[in-house]
Amino acid sequence: MDFSIIIPTYNRADELRETIRSIARLDVTADWELLVIDNKSTDHTRAVVEEEAASFPAALRYVYEAEQGRYAAINTGIRAATGTIIATTDDDARVEPDWLTRAAEALEALGCDYVGGKVLPIWKGARPTWLPHRPGPHWSVLALQDHGEKPREFGVNGLPWPLGINTATRREAFERTDLFDNRLGRKAGTLRNQAQREWHLRARAAGLRGFYVPGMVVHHVVEADRLTKHYFRRWYYWHGISRAILFAKLGVDMDAPDSSHYDFSKVPLIAGVPRYMYRTLLTHAKDMVLAWLRGDAVAAFEHELWLCFFAGVAKQRWAERHVMIPSPQVNVS
Repeated sequence: MDFSIIIPTYNRADELRETIRSIARLDVTADWELLVIDNKSTDHTRAVVEEEAASFPAALRYVYEAEQGRYAAINTGIRAATGTIIATTDDDARVEPDWLTRAAEALEALGCDYVGGKVLPIWKGARPTWLPHRPGPHWSVLALQDHGEKPREFGVNGLPWPLGINTATRREAFERTDLFDNRLGRKAGTLRNQAQREWHLRARAAGLRGFYVPGMVVHHVVEADRLTKHYFRRWYYWHGISRAILFAKLGVDMDAPDSSHYDFSKVPLIAGVPRYMYRTLLTHAKDMVLAWLRGDAVAAFEHELWLCFFAGVAKQRWAERHVMIPSPQVNVS
């Protein structure tokens, strides 16, 4: 098998049906398969997969994974997949017909281990005025990504890592670096969100390289309930928790893990949090107030979100305050 596509899913049967039908329109001449990994759904997910399999143009396989967590499901999918290239997307995505072709061409042309591309929005609600038009940190909350029209290497010159909704990876990359850490990925009741970064930091340490490919396009459904300040605050809080778990595992900077240069076994901690982060906290609090006073609601909310991030960091680090922080286990220079 040349390609395996993995979709983890949890209680989104009707949205999943539309995603499967989008994938059915792929223009692929090679051998390929689609694996839907049911992460303990209680709705009619299995029935949807079985119904769509009857007319699907490739092998469509249903796999059940009882351990909760998006990355538990993806890991199960990787183990079950037979393709030499493993692509991942979500159960609320719509792919362009040339998605796999663009991925395969880029892997070959760039001689790299993985690729990821644009993730553009399908708005299901009005975009709020406090959400900037430009790509930025807020796009991560909505799982959106657009780094322009030229290929660029992930993890270099500040380019963040690909999103799990749009990746294609050579199978041997997982053999070299192992699979994802499910503790750092989303599961029911949480918004944990650092499993991709943790894997890519390990991959970089192992010498693997990946590129952003602008022609590899996925569209992501953005539901109205995500376009609220409450959701953004909650996401950033869990972002802080996730970064604190990453900190305890790899010894990297919670605020800037991709460019970490501290040895945190030697950095002073207060309640488990590096002392310098309290200065950053005060700076964001001050800048939030100043932004409100000058009427810049967008900037004020961005500073507020960092405070939510810090709250998550503080909560997780207090719970693990007696855990020894290792010296950096990955080279992030």
